[in-house]
Amino acid sequence: MRTSRTGTRLPTARTPLLAAFLAMSVAVAGFLGLTTAGTARGDVPPTPGWNLQWSDDFNGGNGAPPSAANWQVDTGHGYPGGPGNWGTGEIQNYTANAENLSLDGNGNLRITPLRDGAGNWTSARVETKRADFKAPAGGTLRIEGRIQMPNVTGAAASGYWPAFWALGAPYRGNYWNWPAIGEFDIMENVNGINSVWAVLHCGVNPGGPCNETTGLGASRPCPGASCQSAFHTYRFEWDRSSSPNALRWYVDDQLYHTVTQNQLDATTWTNMTQHAGYFILLNVAIGGAFPDALGGPTPTPATVPGRPMLVDYVGVWTRGGSGPTDPPTDPPPSGSSQLYARTGGGLGVAAASGANATLVSAGGGNRDGTPYNPQVFTSGGITRAHNGGSTQFDLFVDAGTTVANGQQVRVSYDRTGDGTWDRTETYNYFATDPAPGFEHYTQARGLKSSTGSHGDLVNGKVRIEVWNAIGNGASTLGIGNQSVVRIPYG
Repeated sequence: MRTSRTGTRLPTARTPLLAAFLAMSVAVAGFLGLTTAGTARGDVPPTPGWNLQWSDDFNGGNGAPPSAANWQVDTGHGYPGGPGNWGTGEIQNYTANAENLSLDGNGNLRITPLRDGAGNWTSARVETKRADFKAPAGGTLRIEGRIQMPNVTGAAASGYWPAFWALGAPYRGNYWNWPAIGEFDIMENVNGINSVWAVLHCGVNPGGPCNETTGLGASRPCPGASCQSAFHTYRFEWDRSSSPNALRWYVDDQLYHTVTQNQLDATTWTNMTQHAGYFILLNVAIGGAFPDALGGPTPTPATVPGRPMLVDYVGVWTRGGSGPTDPPTDPPPSGSSQLYARTGGGLGVAAASGANATLVSAGGGNRDGTPYNPQVFTSGGITRAHNGGSTQFDLFVDAGTTVANGQQVRVSYDRTGDGTWDRTETYNYFATDPAPGFEHYTQARGLKSSTGSHGDLVNGKVRIEVWNAIGNGASTLGIGNQSVVRIPYG
């Protein structure tokens, strides 16, 4: 129920569908009552049968920042070049100040919204540096956090909007491809209501298969103690081990929301799942479309600042399948500079079985230079010296019988793996012919633009993005043993 967390269109305060959904959620919360309370813990719990891929238990001194190796801090009122007020109408200014964002010395991350004497609100928002969390082929992804929502209710909580969620990796650097790239809201709450909301955002905005900007959601009260008065465990699972694939949401191990693959059309599901993966976010917003829809304009003079969200741990696990990515994004060994685009968003040194990836239609728009719902392929953990050369590639692309489609590629290098793309190269698009059959799109088309410079890679990353820059039809990208990129490192 993020209601256009990242988009540009906001719902009216009380659309009939949104109002009905919220009213139903509150009614269900009152009817179900409370069951058993959770207990706090100081570490990431063991999860038998699952393989831990990444975690943070937020141990550290009181007032210390969260791990810079794990998290990047968002500041201001929006991403540079992205929608204002983070696309939701929220009013706070996000900062990296310890008063808004710090460890509490007891094993928790503390995000605290504050208001100054002039009535201006500040708070904090962080996101994982990694953006490759996805279910392995034939397996399951589990994202889990143990969180106490801000301990404030009633009028004093008006406008509070804590959240634990994940966004598709292609959103980074684009900021206008929501909701097609997917959003999993693992825990949301507004206005201190004793309910947790779970929502999937996907497709197009407004409307579409995910009923944007509302999304496909459900809510329920927290088991045992209220959401605000105790820690509860919020979990999301992406299951590719069964057919149809399924997305599931839990609170304290109790399943309360499921979306299956057969509820969505194939293009929507592919756009949401066939990219490099997801990054995880934690934040406490103040005001915006969702709290306003349930409580009128928020915050109010009665809203009390200084009530933090506490996060005990966040962990990511996988179970079954072929590993954390599909297949692993192995770094090229010494002497090898050739990378194949592979199913699941990886770049590998070995050719895999041939397959096809869909490049969605540009919709008649001009997407020249800006990735539009791209297919994204990433390889990490590369330590290699720059050899003085330049990027080369040979991509197999086909527009079938569609006239006037043009595919485009952007190649980016993160030299230290810190989440900053130090060198980005965007090549001129390639106008395919209207005859069925693959054509070769190579670096011979020439650079359209570039930023930064090459340098040695130390645990670095390479990212390839391919999309339709023009045209009104979908195209096909050959992967596995077909499209290859040669990086200038050896």
